[in-house]
Amino acid sequence: MIKGLCVLGSTGSVGQNSLCVVRSLPGRFRVVSLAAGKNLDLLADQIREFEPQVASIASADCVEPLRERLRASGYQKPVRLVADTAGQVEAATLPDVDFVVSSSHGVTGLRATYEAIRAGKRVGLANKEVLVAAGEVVTRAAAERQVELLPIDSEHSAVHQCLRAGRSQEVRRLVLTASGGPFLRTPREEFDAVTPERALKHPIWKMGSRITIDSATLVNKGLEVIEAHWLFGLPSAQIEVVIHPESVVHSMIEFQDGTVMAQLSVADMRLPIQYALTYPERLVLNGDSRALDLIAVGSLNFEKPDCTRFPCLELARAALEEGGAIPCALNAADEIAVEAFLARRLRFSAIPRVIEQVMRGTPGVHLNTLDDVFECDREARERARNVVADLSV
Repeated sequence: MIKGLCVLGSTGSVGQNSLCVVRSLPGRFRVVSLAAGKNLDLLADQIREFEPQVASIASADCVEPLRERLRASGYQKPVRLVADTAGQVEAATLPDVDFVVSSSHGVTGLRATYEAIRAGKRVGLANKEVLVAAGEVVTRAAAERQVELLPIDSEHSAVHQCLRAGRSQEVRRLVLTASGGPFLRTPREEFDAVTPERALKHPIWKMGSRITIDSATLVNKGLEVIEAHWLFGLPSAQIEVVIHPESVVHSMIEFQDGTVMAQLSVADMRLPIQYALTYPERLVLNGDSRALDLIAVGSLNFEKPDCTRFPCLELARAALEEGGAIPCALNAADEIAVEAFLARRLRFSAIPRVIEQVMRGTPGVHLNTLDDVFECDREARERARNVVADLSV
């Protein structure tokens, strides 16, 4: 059966790689809908190639320029152009959609992902902020609708694959690996002088700007601890993080008898994307994929993260353990701090200070609904902007 897809965040890194997988497996998928930000040229190209029923764009003022680009190229197939959150929700809940790739930036795609779950769609999660900000609300909806959430993050995909070797109740601990980012060996006293250009040069992965900066501060790994908690039902104490500079082992599971299962592969996002899209099948990865050459790798190294140099990891653990609104506030504060750093209004070293201050100022209330989550996110962003203004360069 041909699987109908919705790709939320189609012009981003994960979205483009998802469409590469679709392209490489002809006859298996049909792109029913696309949702993007404001990259009109690329979205227009994707519409022409994949001929979706619906395409959603960030705002209503982008609809006519997008329509004009399609007109100018001679595209005549029917496509409904929609915008804003309502447009994303429409794209994600169309009757012909079987699977939703959730890869929109930040909390942008949260409402659409939630409504897709409520509509009974299987969801591939590449956007970790969905579970960081609204883990309890989203997983409760998934349980009620019996919807499976399949991870697309390489680390959580690795855990999902390793779990096929045993039952979840047999797990002693999860081990998430981290490359350490571009500043693994950089002296802490140099962090004040780190520029966006340096921070955006990840040694292994090609990703969007926010996730690349998050990898440099290790907050990304902290967010993954929170995400792993909601995906696999384990507390923080059973989720370990280790630095693994080679990025060959993407995650490991230790079972209660001491057996450790690890997933190894080259650093290629198409692998976890295709795994999610075709699960439970495992197909040949077409295209210019590379086989893992352990002889060429030579050695695999592991070390404990230095949380005095990278405090964001422990801030995320503290947020998970405190629960309630705190993880949502952590995520919002980080996004505002990263934006300010990329705009050269905040030092790299001040990012964890923004997060910590916002967390301290957030009431430990319970978030029962998605509206509660959005209100918490809004308030945390406002507090974060005030903190950034106080700390600005």
